[in-house]
Amino acid sequence: MSSAPGTAGATGAAGATAGSAESGGSELMFDSSALDAAVQEVAAHAQTWATTPAGARADLLNRVLRDTMAASDDWLRAACEAKGLRPGSMEAGEELFAGVGTLVRMTRLYRDSLRQIAEHGRPSFAGPVWTARDGRLRVRVFPDSVFDRVTFPGVTGEVWMQPGVAAADLESGQSAAYRDPAARAGVALVLAAGNVASLGPRDVLSKLVVEGKVVVMKANPVNDYLVPHWNRALAALVEAGVLRIVDGGADVGRYLTAHPLVEEVHITGSDKTYDAVVFGSGAEGARRKTANEPALDKPVTAELGNVSPVIIVPESWSTGELLYQAEHVATMLVNNAGFNCLAARVIVTHADWPQRDAFLGALTQVLGDLTTRRAYYPGAADRLAAFVAAHPQAERFGSGPPDALPWTIIRDVPPGRIDDICFNVESFCGECAETALSAPSAAAFVDAATEFCNEVVWGTLSATLLVSPRSLRDAAVAESVERAVAELRYGSIGVNIWHAMAFAMGTTTWGAFPGHVRNDIQSGCGVVGNAAMFDRPQKSVVRGPFRSRPKPTWFATAAGSYELMRRAVALEADPAATKIPGVLVAALRS
Repeated sequence: MSSAPGTAGATGAAGATAGSAESGGSELMFDSSALDAAVQEVAAHAQTWATTPAGARADLLNRVLRDTMAASDDWLRAACEAKGLRPGSMEAGEELFAGVGTLVRMTRLYRDSLRQIAEHGRPSFAGPVWTARDGRLRVRVFPDSVFDRVTFPGVTGEVWMQPGVAAADLESGQSAAYRDPAARAGVALVLAAGNVASLGPRDVLSKLVVEGKVVVMKANPVNDYLVPHWNRALAALVEAGVLRIVDGGADVGRYLTAHPLVEEVHITGSDKTYDAVVFGSGAEGARRKTANEPALDKPVTAELGNVSPVIIVPESWSTGELLYQAEHVATMLVNNAGFNCLAARVIVTHADWPQRDAFLGALTQVLGDLTTRRAYYPGAADRLAAFVAAHPQAERFGSGPPDALPWTIIRDVPPGRIDDICFNVESFCGECAETALSAPSAAAFVDAATEFCNEVVWGTLSATLLVSPRSLRDAAVAESVERAVAELRYGSIGVNIWHAMAFAMGTTTWGAFPGHVRNDIQSGCGVVGNAAMFDRPQKSVVRGPFRSRPKPTWFATAAGSYELMRRAVALEADPAATKIPGVLVAALRS
């Protein structure tokens, strides 16, 4: 959920300035004293926060839950106005879930983990724990309660640990910041994303709770309008002196990253933003990157972009299955108007799949029926134009307001054109490509698709495989799918469910596949989420039914999802058995 490569991100966009503006030459265009005060205020609380007992932190998060719910109506109203969404619509329900809802869930999970640390010394997790054939440890973390089974029926989530993590080390490696808290004290700067409203606050909670840092968060200028709502929702942390939220443009970001009291930086944005922060811009920045000589000598973690692939395992699907998966993939594209780093960007099909044209036809029919949305994110029209210029055969669908862009599909991109823009650039708008691989069998196709995604497609954040239960009855196909899950170098993988659910769950991890070096950062480094606070996670794997009934409420085609989302968010904030019937009734109506 990040800015697109080549576009402005958290510190690469022009926007509203903080404090009083000045003019002329190289003078600062903001009031640096206000920024200094913000950093100094949290720095003064760094040692106190690092040694604050887990139970006391849990109490603060309990208030954050209440305050976020109290702020949710005004927050949602502001977001709908900014993005051009109709109040009470399916799109408003999507915004409620992605913005307020995922923050509410993450806050509750962290609160519960803190309570468990206070009582037992570490967070609990669902289990079981088992070892894959290649020796990697796998931990079931979802579902963790009956409420998880209600909100995500039939869905499971696993965290795979990095090689070398043994079962005996799993529990002892949890919640490391609570074993020697004073040593973890420090000030972190969070450069927040400009697309999904929950991202900045969730990153803040990860730094505060999992890592024990105090935080200054700078809003991306696209989301400056949310700052009052964030301050209201996170008031307990602001009043405790451990969080300050500021706005401003690139100049504010540069000033804060270089601030002597800021010890580390977290970025949710693009790889271009990361490079500008770490190496600098222009010719000197390019030289530094080539030489791996950072201009910023501080630890930097990052959740960046991705060209997310969707691998479709060939099989004879029923009409209902074909339509369902068309709606599924369409949802992966149109969610948040396509301004997501986890949007579907490359559909990988088998060249000889008899239903290939039928599926793509169904997908375009679904897109044609979905209202296009305001292109609120800067640069979207130019990015789409670059893709269409490279592929004049691009097909455009849907209609909507005059400030919207069409849903765009580029079919049959030759897989041998490994330098194609569709494989190497995150469009960060409502665009998706399709490419077809040749293979002698379905199992061989899965192996070929795995290699293609690993070696050709840019980024390592997230990927999805769609495979029917009938395909999995073939031992060779089932083996190839599990081999793909193990070998795909992505931080989150979905099997029959959009990989975005790894972000939504919170008990799973979210971040790039480990191993990127700073002068080839791709999708980033480090993870967020991770409510069990595992040390050295490698990837998360989420699995769902091939076809859910009723249709998942997060589908772009789910009617009546707004009311269900309101009930689901209320359940996430305060799980209670009395709320389950209302959620189930609303689900049946959606």
